[in-house]
Amino acid sequence: MKTKNPFKNIQKRVKLFLKRRPHRTLKLTRHRDYTRSLKLPGNIAFTKYVSKTIWKNRKLFAMLALFYAILTVFMVGIASQDTYKTLVDTLNNTSGNLFSSGFGEIGKAGLLFVTAATGGLSQNLTDIQQVYTGIITILTWLTSVWLLRNILAGHKIKLRDGLYNAGSPIVATFIVALVFLVQLLPIALAIIGYTAASLTGLLDSGIEAMLFWVVAALLATLSMYWITSTLFALVIVTLPGMYPFKALKTAGDLVVGRRFRILLRFVWMMFITVLIWAITMIPLILLDKWIKGLWSAISWLPTIPVVLLVLGAITIVWISSYVYLLYRKVIADDAEPA
Repeated sequence: MKTKNPFKNIQKRVKLFLKRRPHRTLKLTRHRDYTRSLKLPGNIAFTKYVSKTIWKNRKLFAMLALFYAILTVFMVGIASQDTYKTLVDTLNNTSGNLFSSGFGEIGKAGLLFVTAATGGLSQNLTDIQQVYTGIITILTWLTSVWLLRNILAGHKIKLRDGLYNAGSPIVATFIVALVFLVQLLPIALAIIGYTAASLTGLLDSGIEAMLFWVVAALLATLSMYWITSTLFALVIVTLPGMYPFKALKTAGDLVVGRRFRILLRFVWMMFITVLIWAITMIPLILLDKWIKGLWSAISWLPTIPVVLLVLGAITIVWISSYVYLLYRKVIADDAEPA
């Protein structure tokens, strides 16, 4: 009577994994074993393609961003206008001659922009508000991907269709999103370490500062290495019948041999996002300050908090569209005959 090997299934999984992944620990991988095709448009050309796709369906995506922005207002709230006004007054009173040059007002607007974009105007959210924020973000992502998938398939759809149908894989997407957050922990540790090192004066010394930056760079590289495939997994998991860890495995196989090139695309995506925020927010901050300086009766209007809210919703739509369309390009490249 034959006895079943309890480790046979595990051994089979390991063999399949090693067959799919050419890299071996502490062993030089031959170039022929890991090189893979990745024929994509240039960064600017692909950005234009993403923008053109969104602009062609601008009414649909504008309604999507507006819907989730309104949902955020009712379930989470917006940044505090009082906090923003206090920050402006404090900056004006304490800056002294620091911003006295011709570009002084632009410098102040830049500091206000950085503070606002990094959440400096947001009040402390309760646990339930944080949960709502996560759910709204995931639903915006799912709806954007669902709409794009059907638009590229040639289907005529309405926003209502996306809102009603896109949320079915929310549990699987939530699990992948949790993995994504765990993968960001090394960067979070680097940020915490930087804060502690700044307070203790560690960065003022030579060798200690160099060692810190080396460790911080390694931690950041580790997170970037992980999330490159997980961003694709957030798209793959929306496929019908897809399980979260299968999506992670599929995404990992998809980026093998071209992870760095795909990572550079995501870095470009974040650069464009920050650039758009800066181009939009800094002039608006200057205009808001100028108008309210002339007419103090409207100083209570939460112009900047509202713009932050809308711009945040648009950013989620933009990033999800960029990642999805990049995923489609990579899949199309794989489908082409060698």
